[in-house]
Amino acid sequence: MSFGAGGYDDNATARFVDEPVKSSHRSAFARDRARVLHSSALRRLAAKTQVVVPWESDFPRTRLTHSLECAQVGRELGQALGCDPDLVETACLAHDLGHPPFGHNGEQALDEVALSCGGFEGNAQSLRILSRLEAKTLQPDGTSAGLNLTRATLDAATKYPWQRRDGSTKFGVYADDLPVFTWLRLGVEGDRRCVEAQVMDWADDVAYSVHDFEDAVHAGHLMLDVLRDRQERDVLVELAADRYAPGVSTEELLAALDRLISLDYWPVGFDDSHRAMAFLKRTTSELIGRFCSAAEIATREAFGGGPLTRYGADLIVPQGVRHECAVLKAITAQYVMLRKGAQENYAKQRDLVTELTHLLLLSSPGSLEPIYADWFKAATTDSERLRVVVDQVAALTDPAAVARHESLLS
Repeated sequence: MSFGAGGYDDNATARFVDEPVKSSHRSAFARDRARVLHSSALRRLAAKTQVVVPWESDFPRTRLTHSLECAQVGRELGQALGCDPDLVETACLAHDLGHPPFGHNGEQALDEVALSCGGFEGNAQSLRILSRLEAKTLQPDGTSAGLNLTRATLDAATKYPWQRRDGSTKFGVYADDLPVFTWLRLGVEGDRRCVEAQVMDWADDVAYSVHDFEDAVHAGHLMLDVLRDRQERDVLVELAADRYAPGVSTEELLAALDRLISLDYWPVGFDDSHRAMAFLKRTTSELIGRFCSAAEIATREAFGGGPLTRYGADLIVPQGVRHECAVLKAITAQYVMLRKGAQENYAKQRDLVTELTHLLLLSSPGSLEPIYADWFKAATTDSERLRVVVDQVAALTDPAAVARHESLLS
């Protein structure tokens, strides 16, 4: 397959619905970036939980701030490799658009309640938002084409380019969104991802592993000295091996933990002072540089100089760095998501999402926002109607979900 000079030819910049070019001063990918930045789905991420509940203090990150940080990390790494920076940034900005209220917790609840219409997955929902739910472009027959992004951008934003399959909860497209998925994957064989999607995925891992660690320390959930306790370390690496690094030995993960805590910029304590905050900020900056530089160097060693775009290369991330990232994820999971009382709260959130979906379904279309009410009326099967209600619930912010639930019960 040929993608033309620089890797971005007419195939890459094509849109599902043809549009006239508005300005010769902006590239097709710059237009894509603007469309995502101005989307309502991106704005809603400001009130969706990342890890630490945003309104518990004014410091923790939300899905929006995470997406912005992911975009900055991905843009710089992609640009260093010769990818179009606007393309990679847009994919990073869009990667979490499909997350429902309460993050992965809400995602689990929606997947269970939506099984009869194909389930729910945040990444598949992101594609649905980009290609159908957002109001921007209409097809000739009047149906929505969503933001109508370029083929290369949609491809780069697709973290899991396959339908739901046995043995995995991760997938990137629902059955009724296959037409646009087939179009964006034109000429690509199997499950291979373009290098821009791989950069987006690694930028996501880097951003959330490092920044969630920072949030955990700042919120007081993680006392740094516990990372040197033998029993705590054993529990931590077991969790890392189970959730984030399957097939990796605990010895390798312990070695990764030791590498991290032996770094000269690793914090040894935190007391909310300006000095401590500055040192912690240095830690996050250095870790991001460590993880991205390792990937850039390894990828260049494998594929040489020049622009690395589309399907002309793969991102190479050294295994030791992946292990360090997995350990950071496990730290946040252990001391934030699994802390005392958290599971009870998560169960309440899942119950709320499940009950809200059922209440909306019973009271639709009157209880839906106008655009969803129109789609509900146009649906011809129970499965289609359920999907519309799931789309409505997934779009809600955390506080909006709580408020809507309370209003339907009153």
